[in-house]
Amino acid sequence: MGSRARGQSSLTGSPEGSPVSRGPGPGRTRSGVQAVLALPDFRLLWLGQIFSQLADKFYIVLMVFLIAQTWVRGTPDANPALAEAATAMRMDLPETRAQMITLLATGIYVANTLPAMLLGTVAGVWADRWPKRTVMVASNGLRAALVLFVPFCLVDTPLWMGLSVGYWGLVLMTFLESVLTQFFAPAEQAAIPQLVPSQHLLAANSLYQATSMAATIVGFALGDPILRLLQRVLAGIGIEGGEFLLLPACYGIAALSISRIRWRESPRPVARTSVLSEIRQGLAVVRERPPVARAMGQLVLLYSLLAALYVLAISLASAVPGLGPTRFGTLLAMSGLGLGIGALAVAQLGQRLPRRSLAAAGLGTIGWSLLLLGQLRGSLVFTLLLCGVLGVGAAMLAIPAQTTIQEDTPEAMRGKVFGLQNNLINIALSLPLVLAGAVVSRWGLLPVLWALASIALVAALAEQPWRRW
Repeated sequence: MGSRARGQSSLTGSPEGSPVSRGPGPGRTRSGVQAVLALPDFRLLWLGQIFSQLADKFYIVLMVFLIAQTWVRGTPDANPALAEAATAMRMDLPETRAQMITLLATGIYVANTLPAMLLGTVAGVWADRWPKRTVMVASNGLRAALVLFVPFCLVDTPLWMGLSVGYWGLVLMTFLESVLTQFFAPAEQAAIPQLVPSQHLLAANSLYQATSMAATIVGFALGDPILRLLQRVLAGIGIEGGEFLLLPACYGIAALSISRIRWRESPRPVARTSVLSEIRQGLAVVRERPPVARAMGQLVLLYSLLAALYVLAISLASAVPGLGPTRFGTLLAMSGLGLGIGALAVAQLGQRLPRRSLAAAGLGTIGWSLLLLGQLRGSLVFTLLLCGVLGVGAAMLAIPAQTTIQEDTPEAMRGKVFGLQNNLINIALSLPLVLAGAVVSRWGLLPVLWALASIALVAALAEQPWRRW
């Protein structure tokens, strides 16, 4: 990939310098975030990413909101159906309303996670077979249409396994939403190198990382207040169910924005190989290109460490007098803020530094942050500061790794490789969530932090930052 002419000819058939997909001259004379934001088509893709990611986060918040409003209206004694559901699932009956909501929300989380773990690679194959803009527009459009059926799940229905059929309808809808998301992600990632000159890829990925963190913080932190505000405002003018309009609006804006990209991809030949064969081709790209394999390994390690931190945050927060276990989200928000700051710094300065040096510095920053979090636990100021520094380290590792994969993967193989990447990352996110809590409960917080810090520091040394590559 690499050259600007190659990227344009493969998509638009336009001559060198044409503004059809790359945008006007300012994108070539400016640097950092300014350069990529000067590209009109990239701005449209970025706007689509913002609203699509916000919708994904709002979706989970809406599901929990509806569970609390519809199926868990009081104490466990007031919800005998839940006792039957808990018995059918061989689980203990929840003792509080919060536990009851968590029990039902678990079904939503599982339905949202399974497609991410199982279908990423397969979706990546189809993202390569189909026009990428069409895949992204269709994914958002279909998700917008699907969530319009949410109100029908809230009507009175018969019970199944102790819960209304409507609840199980929401679980199925969540599963289908997640399936559609798996097609959007690899198509989006593969589109970036085609809309951004290679010298600005690092800045583009930095902006995407910062946006992703901002969407996560805004979506989860403000989702519930926004839903309630919509509900009240529209009810005041006689429109009931205003909270159901937020998701179709976000997904619809994302689809509309991406559809306006001036992007004429070259027609692709009809695939004559099986999906399994194309998955093997994607694996071969990773195996035959050491920089891609190394970058993907870095991302898997990073997301494993971050997933473990999600679990450890509860124990860390409980050791801080000013927080307590229920406010662990403050620590995660600080990590997200640090990642956003780090992403913007990498966008402006990262192009001047070797990728392996950035990766080593990021891993080292994460390792020392985890080590000091264990030593200084109990201090509110230091805990918040170190969580922020850890986020900066994550940006220093993630953004160069993602850029390397984009640059070193052939254009025809990007969907497959990014689908495989998403598969591995989702597994990396899931396993520590299952294991970390059990390990902490047996050996305590400090040994686990030391072990994670050791892994990060050893990985930093493995990058051999003292060598000139």
